[in-house]
Amino acid sequence: MSVIYLLISISIIVAIIFFIAFIRAVKTGQYDDDYTPSVRMLFDDELTAEKPKSIQTEEKQI
Repeated sequence: MSVIYLLISISIIVAIIFFIAFIRAVKTGQYDDDYTPSVRMLFDDELTAEKPKSIQTEEKQI
């Protein structure tokens, strides 16, 4: 039974160490995405290929 207590305490200590490492990585900018914004501008034209509906309804009324 004492082995279970030892394993649980060691696993909690390891989990705390990984959590601290994760928080440190987030604060130092490890997970910042620098690549996607530069690529996103290349695909802007494909997303706005359709005319807005308000312009189409105004053309029909004229």
